Amino acid sequence: AKVDGRDGQLTVFRPSLLYNTGRVISYTVIGGIVGALGSVISFSGAAKGVVAIVAGVFMVLMGLNMLNVFPGLRRFLPRMPKFVGRKIQSEGRHYGPFYVGLLNGFMPCGPLQAMQLYALGTGSFLAGATSMFMFSLGTVPLMFGLGAVSSLLSSRFTHKMMKASAVLVIALGLVMANRGLALSGVTAPSLPLGINSSYQSVQVATIHDGVQTVTTKLYPGRYEPIIVQKGIPVRWNIKAEPKDINGCNNEIIIPQFNQSKKLAPGDNIIEFTPTQTGTFGYSCWMGMIRSRIMVVDDLNNIDMFSLQQSQPEDYDRLPSGCSCCQVLSPEPGL
Repeated sequence: AKVDGRDGQLTVFRPSLLYNTGRVISYTVIGGIVGALGSVISFSGAAKGVVAIVAGVFMVLMGLNMLNVFPGLRRFLPRMPKFVGRKIQSEGRHYGPFYVGLLNGFMPCGPLQAMQLYALGTGSFLAGATSMFMFSLGTVPLMFGLGAVSSLLSSRFTHKMMKASAVLVIALGLVMANRGLALSGVTAPSLPLGINSSYQSVQVATIHDGVQTVTTKLYPGRYEPIIVQKGIPVRWNIKAEPKDINGCNNEIIIPQFNQSKKLAPGDNIIEFTPTQTGTFGYSCWMGMIRSRIMVVDDLNNIDMFSLQQSQPEDYDRLPSGCSCCQVLSPEPGL
C-alpha cells in the first residue's frame, strides 16, 4: 500500500531523525568522558598532534576506500564488530540508523577529533559534554538535510555524490594531518586552501639586563612571528584584547620549548631559553593558526630577507572561511 500525506513524510525523515538522535547522544557522552579524562591526564601538544595525524591518515584511507582505488587498503581500516553489525542489520529501518549514529562518535573525522581535543582540554565532564552537545546540535540541520535529500535521490545520483564525498574526506584528512604536524612542532607548509597571503611583520626581541623581551599583539586569525637570540632567557608578552580572543586562538602550543599558554585579556607572559638556532613552529591548540619563532646567533646581525624567505608568506595566516575561529578582518594597513 502506498503511504501518502503526513505519514509518508514521517517515514522519509524517520531514518535521519534516528541517526541524528544517536549521533547527538554519542557525541555528548564521549565529550563528557574525554573531558573527565582531561582532568586527570595532561596531554602535550605533541600527543595531540599524534592524535590528529592518525585521524588524518584514517580519513585519507577511508576516502580512498570509498573511491575503491586500492581495495587492499580495506584491511587497514577499523571494522565494525560483527555482533554490532548483526544487531543493526536485524533492526533494519526501525532502529538501525540510531545505532549507526551512536557509532558515529568513534569515527576518525577531522572536525570531530578537533572538538574532542577541545573537550579534553576543558578538564571537566560537564564542560566536555556541553561542548560536544552544542557541536553536535550545530551539525544536525546539515546532516538531517543531507540524509533526507539522499533518501529522495536516485541511486545513480547518490553514487556520484558518494564519489564527491570521498574526495572531500581525503582533502579533510590531509588538512587534519597537516594540523597534527603543526601541533607536533613540524613546520609543514600550509595547504593551498584559498589563503589570503601577505607577509606579516616580524617582532624582534631587545636585550636588557641579561633578558631579551619581545611583545606581540594577538589577532583573531594569526599570530605574529618573533626573532630571539640563542642562549639568552626570553620574556615574551602577548597582548590580547577581549574582542580578539576566540575558541581557536586562545591557547598557544610551542612543542620545541615544551610550552603551552592559555591566553586571557591583557598581558600574557611566556618565558623560555632557546639553546639552538633555527626556525621553530608554534600553533594554536587545534594546529590551525601557525607561526614561528626564529632563533639567531646575534640580534645585531639579522638577514631579514633570508628570514622572510624561510617560510611561505601564507604560513602565519588562517585559511579564509574557517568558521571555528570566526576570523575577522586583520588590522588596518595590511
